[in-house]
Amino acid sequence: MTRKIIYGASLAAFVAVSILTLISTIIPRWVTYVEVTKTGSITYNYGLHKRCSSLTGSCEHFPTYSDCHGHDRYFCSMWRSIAFLMSFALALEGAIITAFVAILIGGRVKRENGWKVLVGLVLICAMTQCGAMSLVAYLYDYDDRFFVGWQLDLSWVMTTVSWSVMLVIAGFVSIAGWVMPPEGGYELLK
Repeated sequence: MTRKIIYGASLAAFVAVSILTLISTIIPRWVTYVEVTKTGSITYNYGLHKRCSSLTGSCEHFPTYSDCHGHDRYFCSMWRSIAFLMSFALALEGAIITAFVAILIGGRVKRENGWKVLVGLVLICAMTQCGAMSLVAYLYDYDDRFFVGWQLDLSWVMTTVSWSVMLVIAGFVSIAGWVMPPEGGYELLK
C-alpha cells in the first residue's frame, strides 16, 4: 500500500509538471522585450512557434523564412532544435504517465521493480528539457538579436521548474525503490 501512495503522489506531481511543460510550449513567452515609451509600452514575445508584437497586435509564425536563410540560419536551426526537444519531452511525458499508470495497476511485482525504468525515463525527460532551456539561455546570452532589454520569460521559468521537479521526483522514487521493503513479504521468525 505504501508504494501505491508513493507512486500516486509522484504521478500527481508529474502530471502537474507535464502541464507546465505543455503550457510553456504553447504560449509565446520564452524571451520578451519590453520598452516603455511616453505613449505606452512596446512588447515583443518569442515563443517556440510564434512571435508576437504589441505594435501589430498579432502573432506570426516563427522562425520566419528570412530567419532561416542567409546569415541568420544558425539562430533558426537552434530555435527549431529547441522546439523539437520540447516536443520530444512532451511525448516522453505521455509515455511516463502511461508507465506510472501501468506500475500502479500492474500488481506487486511491477510496483517493486518498475521504478528502475520509470526513473530512467524521468531522467531522460528532465535532461531533454534542461537541454532545451540551456539552448534558449545560450541564444539569449550570445545571439545578436537579443540586446539589452530582452529577458527570459515565463515559458523559460516554467520549463526550469518542470525539469527541476522531475529530478526531485526521480530521486524520490528511486530512494523509495531502494529503501522500501517488499510488499506483503514474510516476516522473519526470531
